[in-house]
Amino acid sequence: MASVRFTVTPTKAEDLPGLSDTSPDISSRSGARVRFGSRESVNRSDPLSETSGGLTTTATAGGGTDTPDHSNTEQGDGNSKISSVYINNSHGVDDDDFYDRNLALFEEEMDTRPKVSSLLNRLANYTNLTQGAKEHEEAESIGEKKKASKSPQMGTFMGVYLPCLQNIFGVILFLRLTWVVGTAGVLQALCIVFVCCCCTMLTAISMSAIATNGVVPAGGSYFMISRSLGPEFGGAVGLCFYLGTTFAGAMYILGAIEILLMYIAPKAAIFESKYPDGEGAAMLNNMRVYGSICLLLMSLLVFVGVKYVNKLASIFLACVIVSIVSIYIGALVSAFKPPNFSVCMLGNRTINGHEIYDSQCAKTILQQIKEPVEKDDVNFTITNENSTVGPTFDPTHAPVLVEKTTYLWKQFCHGPDLNSSCDEYFMSNNFSEIEGIPGLASGIISENVWSSYLSKGDVVEKGSLNSSHFAHPASTHQPYVFADITTSFTLLVGIFFPSVTGIMAGSNRSGDLKDAQRSIPIGTILAILTTSIVYLSSVVLFGACIDGVVLRDKFGDSVKGNLVVGTLAWPTPWVIVIGSFFSTCGAGLQSLTGAPRLLQAIAKDNIIPFLRVFGHGKANGEPTWALLLTALIAELGILIASLDLVAPILTMFFLMCYLFVNLACALQTLLRTPNWRPRFSYYHWTLSFLGMIICLALMFISSWYYAIVAMVIAGMIYKYIEYHGAEKEWGDGIRGLSLSAARYALLRLEEGPPHTKNWRPQLLVLLKLDEDAHVKSPRLLTFASQLKAGKGLTIVGTVVSGNFLQSYGEALAAEQTLKHLMDKERVKGFCQCIVAQKPREGISHMIQSSGLGGMKPNTVVMGWPHAWRQSEDPQAWKTFINTVRVTTAAHLALLVPKNISLFPSNSEPCAEGYIDVWWIVHDGGMLMLLPFLLRQHKVWRKCGMRIFTVAQMEDNSIQMKKDLATFLYHLRIEAEVEVVEMHDSDISAYTYERTLMMEQRSQMLRQMRLSKSDREREGNPGSSSSRPEAGGATRSQAQLVKDRNSMLRLTSIGSDDDDDTDAGERDRVVSSGGGGSSEHHRRVQMTWTKEKTSQYRATHSGCSTPEGFRDMLSIRPDHSNVRRMHTAVKLNEVIVNKSHDARLVLLNMPGPPRNPDGDENYMEFLEVLTEGLERVLLVRGGGSEVITIYS
Repeated sequence: MASVRFTVTPTKAEDLPGLSDTSPDISSRSGARVRFGSRESVNRSDPLSETSGGLTTTATAGGGTDTPDHSNTEQGDGNSKISSVYINNSHGVDDDDFYDRNLALFEEEMDTRPKVSSLLNRLANYTNLTQGAKEHEEAESIGEKKKASKSPQMGTFMGVYLPCLQNIFGVILFLRLTWVVGTAGVLQALCIVFVCCCCTMLTAISMSAIATNGVVPAGGSYFMISRSLGPEFGGAVGLCFYLGTTFAGAMYILGAIEILLMYIAPKAAIFESKYPDGEGAAMLNNMRVYGSICLLLMSLLVFVGVKYVNKLASIFLACVIVSIVSIYIGALVSAFKPPNFSVCMLGNRTINGHEIYDSQCAKTILQQIKEPVEKDDVNFTITNENSTVGPTFDPTHAPVLVEKTTYLWKQFCHGPDLNSSCDEYFMSNNFSEIEGIPGLASGIISENVWSSYLSKGDVVEKGSLNSSHFAHPASTHQPYVFADITTSFTLLVGIFFPSVTGIMAGSNRSGDLKDAQRSIPIGTILAILTTSIVYLSSVVLFGACIDGVVLRDKFGDSVKGNLVVGTLAWPTPWVIVIGSFFSTCGAGLQSLTGAPRLLQAIAKDNIIPFLRVFGHGKANGEPTWALLLTALIAELGILIASLDLVAPILTMFFLMCYLFVNLACALQTLLRTPNWRPRFSYYHWTLSFLGMIICLALMFISSWYYAIVAMVIAGMIYKYIEYHGAEKEWGDGIRGLSLSAARYALLRLEEGPPHTKNWRPQLLVLLKLDEDAHVKSPRLLTFASQLKAGKGLTIVGTVVSGNFLQSYGEALAAEQTLKHLMDKERVKGFCQCIVAQKPREGISHMIQSSGLGGMKPNTVVMGWPHAWRQSEDPQAWKTFINTVRVTTAAHLALLVPKNISLFPSNSEPCAEGYIDVWWIVHDGGMLMLLPFLLRQHKVWRKCGMRIFTVAQMEDNSIQMKKDLATFLYHLRIEAEVEVVEMHDSDISAYTYERTLMMEQRSQMLRQMRLSKSDREREGNPGSSSSRPEAGGATRSQAQLVKDRNSMLRLTSIGSDDDDDTDAGERDRVVSSGGGGSSEHHRRVQMTWTKEKTSQYRATHSGCSTPEGFRDMLSIRPDHSNVRRMHTAVKLNEVIVNKSHDARLVLLNMPGPPRNPDGDENYMEFLEVLTEGLERVLLVRGGGSEVITIYS
């Protein structure tokens, strides 16, 4: 990245440190700011040049390390002080959002860890984008061309409920439900409808949990499943859903053509057969021709513009609602005024109403003859309908009645004459007429309770009528109503199930909803309840109002070609005929509109390479190529030409889709991933598992051979992976399979970094052992075990000082100690012990090398160095700060529990209280995730959650609180929100004095170390007289400090034996400038000559005298340190005031200073920040997002 350099020259001389008077001007600040995009990057590392009086700053847009141009010394009260290369210790910055006094402690990392107020501002402006909306995101990044998009405003009723109703109610309700009731009987039909509705209800519950687990852009089931189970499952299920939607379009078109040719315009048929055996084939050909034409017209309409389809959607929905209402009204009216639809029966066999051309359901009729007749000529028998009357004649009266045969006689006999030979069943049984719609009060339901399955070619019969049966079957040439297919319970399940699909119409529109997380569950479940009630009540009404022979008559032949459900409708059957025709056409258009977009979404995800071409379309994004493929696949369904054969195919596709939806929810619930926090809480893994079982059972019930084919393909893929994973393992079979599965999983994990949704805390717990190899802080591991809800990896590590060859036994003993502690705390994980000469090196090596492949720790847990001020070992806190730096460099998160001994054990549940989160800067969302994980444990379960964030004077605290509440709503985290206002205030005397004491102690320690190094250097030439002098000076200096300020207790001051790593940093940092260079030269000088020693003592004699030390105590506090102390003091006051009674306080941990000279000050800042708090967890994110609002 290119660097931007700029120079700002202060206008006032008194603004320049070192040029003003000797009094500390704490409130004056000056500086410069560079704005990059939405972040403000401020560089304060370059000191002022004394020669030019200007400020030269180098800013790197990529957020890299700032490179200093030069350094200088600040002239204060006569003592030279080294200026920090990374932090300008000599001046402040005026009018800067980031570098105000309230947040000065976090200012070094504001470019990568922004303020919460700026983060919430960006989140508040988030809008839903449609599936695969990368282009939209890129367009929005161009500010000049960005157009204000209309926010989604659709509610639950219009956005979810009505679309689901329109997609669920369809062709099966109007064309096949009556047939299902008549064939299966009321009881079995209720069972079929109930099981199918239960399947969709359980799937809707699982879908609601997935849909409310984050912000779901438009994409429907494919988006939800692919983001829950991965691209492999998502791609497979997405293709199933696409094919199911495509074949559903074909089914709706076939239903519309069936209504057209059967009930609206039967004469429009192109193909006709002269023989009854060929009528079925002719009808299929008509369906293919008209279906192809209808598919072409619909595809052209979709290609021209989807807006026309959407405009027609409300009309089609109105047709569906009117049709259903007319059915209910007709059922109620039939209770006292049944419609007149008579059915002709021969014995108990149903006669086809189309074959009664003369409208006479009789063998013969009496016809009047007008000519007079002679007496001798009248000698015949007159038959009226099915009765025989004796010889009657009256020669004086004319005309006379003559017996004539009906059209039905000709169908069963070989001629029209009365003496013609006829069918035996015809001669043995009489004709009768029954009411096709007896009505609600007729009690016909008692006959329709039980099933009446038929084989292909069987005659539809009424069991309650008497008849003389004969062994030979009826001929297809006779005018009976025949069953066109062999029926069974499993067949009816496959045919009916498509009538309950369409439950995902609401989730497909999630991008247009005002509140998708609320609307999708409510609207979808209410739509399923509504349609289930309609289906179940329709089954009962059909069984109670319509005769069984009419119900089993699929095409309404017994009622002269009327639509069966239409015969019940009020006021006329045409309401149902017209309404069902337009509703099926609308459903077909919706399918042809949605399927190409689903295919386009799959293609744009690029998970199936050969489908990549279908991701392209017109300039406006319309999926042209996907629409073409969809039309071709739908044409295959049209060529099948039978609604009863197409329905089981799409049943299989939808059942596979619903099965994986339930599987996704069950797996997410059982795995308890940290990102699984659905806002819809009325779900359980048992419900999802039950839904999955029902889907699997229905797959085998509806079409067992399709189900077997699908299972065989899945089994082949599984065996293929298993074979390649375990082909070279010939030891223990189970262990070999486990090892190969683990290797396969690790190799898959290593393919790429984890997605934010898959992030979970992989802990590396650093424990310290005492001289007896006992863990000093076992509660640290207890705390780690309380985070086990994250279901992540846990590695417990320690460092043994020494040489590996000599300390190998100690390392094994330490490892056993860690294992016993892990078993005691019930922590599942691994332990690791490293032997190193220096603890800081061992910890660094452990952080670098822990883990394997993709299973590497991403979070380090370590204890706080207690009593670091009074510790005899100054390396304790230096090791702590070095570990903080190492974790930052490795981009790992860091958790530091302070006062760990006060944390509860696993057997001490916390009483009701609060876990308080102080969200100062955003560093990846760890502060949001940790309380959620802790509250999953029984210890913290009763604790509530409060989130505090800090508002500056320029922030809108009311808007910040609203944005934060919205952010937590999308995160599915329940917490109280409070915005604390910290106005700019003057630095108090207490802060000033606290900073002064801190700097005096730091400076004194530096002098003490120099004094001891002086003695060592003087001892090298063999001068023994210098030692008592130096020792006396040291003792007097230490006594002076102790007397000067009793708060600074110094039990031991010695040289830093472990400063070799810091020396390298100081070699880079203090390599320029006069005073800094000479001091660094002193620190690294190894041997001294007598002349050099004398010269050094003459030059620096003042530093080793008590008078010189007293002068050091009169130094002026560093301005930036005062501001950082002010931040710590003010934040501590606010935190103690708000969270003094909290069970746990989580707080952003500021980063360590880039200049190691400020390490001691950094420790002091942290102490001040956490004073007065019982349990504190300092949290430092790893720089990557660990929590997301997306699904």
